[in-house]
Amino acid sequence: MKNNYKNVFVTGASSGIGNSIVNYFASRGYNVIGVSRNVEERIVSINNGSIRYMKMDVTDITSIERVFKEIKDIDILVLSHGMGIAGAAETMPIELAKKQMEVNYFGSLNVCRYALPILREKRKGLVIAISSVAGIVTIPMQSHYSSSKFALEAYIESLRIEMKEFNVKTCLVEPGDTKTGFTSARNTYNPTDSVYHDVCDASINKMARDEQNGKSPESVAKAVYKVSKRKNPPIRVAVGFDYKLLSFLIKLLPSRLTNYILSKLYMPKIKK
Repeated sequence: MKNNYKNVFVTGASSGIGNSIVNYFASRGYNVIGVSRNVEERIVSINNGSIRYMKMDVTDITSIERVFKEIKDIDILVLSHGMGIAGAAETMPIELAKKQMEVNYFGSLNVCRYALPILREKRKGLVIAISSVAGIVTIPMQSHYSSSKFALEAYIESLRIEMKEFNVKTCLVEPGDTKTGFTSARNTYNPTDSVYHDVCDASINKMARDEQNGKSPESVAKAVYKVSKRKNPPIRVAVGFDYKLLSFLIKLLPSRLTNYILSKLYMPKIKK
């Protein structure tokens, strides 16, 4: 069942999945606000739609307030910003772990603080958060990234219940390996004198290979668009048949078995 939403607000709009979402909606006639720290402020027309790029840092309340003083109408909020850190859980500096949560989790809360009142007062709308398969299973050497996505999933699920009486829905879109600049931008902490160095290096290299052979960001944008057209979207949607199957199997498999499989995939034995 379709809706009549026309105004879309997308974070992380300068590259990767966020940029694909911005272009996908605009090319289908939507009015899109795309925000990021790294955009040139401008308005672009695409087919019958438009993109207004605005500078905004999800961790900076002042910049968020500046944008929302100008933006008065939102139908769909897409939380697509994010960054990643990788390294052993034991040795990761607390400053990097805090930065991970500050962007991926608290950044989402910051944006929702200003966007939700708009949706609530309209008594309709949709919040779509770009989560990850790492938000339902913990990926070794990316424990802090997984933690940020686990937290985001809990928040969006709770928000769905709390906003129900205002006819505001929420949905989590969970991509798996996706080929974007996220891979090269990942902040890796792996000291050469660490007991985890060799296995961490091998694990992160495997992640990078899988991501660069993964799905296109356009596949995620398409999934977001399809969700947005549904009158009552599901709580979570995995992107692609293989990840839909994985998500289904995770629900069925014992946690010990899931943990074993992940260790085999991402914790290779290093020959001494």
